Amino acid sequence: MALTLAVRGADAGDLPTITFDLPRLIIGRGESCDLRLPDPSISHRHASIRQRGSDYIIMDEGSSNGTFVGKVRLAPQAPRVLRSGDRLRLGRLWIDVRIEAVGAPTQNPHLTRDLALQIVAQSLKAQGETPIPVLRVSEGEKAGSILALENSDQRYILGRSATADLVIHDTNASRRHVEVWRQGARVLLRDLGSKNGSKLDSNYLLPDNPVEWRDGAVLGIGAERIELGDPAQEALEEMSRAADAHLTEAEQSELASESPKSDGPRKPPTATTETVESRPIVTKSRLEPRPTAIGRVTSGDMGVVILALGVLGASLLGLLWMLGGK
Repeated sequence: MALTLAVRGADAGDLPTITFDLPRLIIGRGESCDLRLPDPSISHRHASIRQRGSDYIIMDEGSSNGTFVGKVRLAPQAPRVLRSGDRLRLGRLWIDVRIEAVGAPTQNPHLTRDLALQIVAQSLKAQGETPIPVLRVSEGEKAGSILALENSDQRYILGRSATADLVIHDTNASRRHVEVWRQGARVLLRDLGSKNGSKLDSNYLLPDNPVEWRDGAVLGIGAERIELGDPAQEALEEMSRAADAHLTEAEQSELASESPKSDGPRKPPTATTETVESRPIVTKSRLEPRPTAIGRVTSGDMGVVILALGVLGASLLGLLWMLGGK
């Protein structure tokens, strides 16, 4: 079974959907969560989704602002069966659920981090900030020079060439030493086979082997030292350390009435009965109301009455026959 989750929010913009095939999925703001949602209204360990046989079960993990399936708030540690088409709300974010009976594709291990960074970047934009990663030369002849990685589809060259995007005036630098680019919300770099090599913090880069450049890490090219400043990465780390922001009742009511649109039609529920940890969970379709027997005589009732009268009549005839023979 494949579980696909699409995160939505007022400031989230277009975010990628993520497909999981795990026996247990932890959702929250903490760095160790499988699905990391960097919003202060989300608890560090907010909710979990577990696979039980052919079903997925969602459970609130004692979060500050609750976990909602539709408009129903789950009691902490009380399991509930998830259905394809369900919409969850955790804090200020919504999650559309799709469950398919097909194998999940190979999961990109960086996809959940990309999603978290994109949520933070969109939030910064909504606050009027510009979350563009910036390279700054902190040591060397070009100390103080800045290169903003504004274009997400551009490969930026660092080296001694006069045509490089960031010129390195060091005899140990190659003309085309390294290249840097953005992939999703992350910043990647790779050594272009330079003569004297490159170091990211204390680790030498392997030629033509892309690595992630994290906020605050220092790239060494000869005597030059270059740091990455990424507002989104910095905000993500701050968010993971912050305390939960408790939503007021007015905020909860407003969020309940502002659910964003989904990408497609939701599937109607089906009439099923499931058991989770010896506790029955019954769901009924609104499209199939059960008829009541009070005040009505159905064809089944008439059949039972006629059959009972026939048995009674046969019994009386048998009794009369026996009495007449004596």
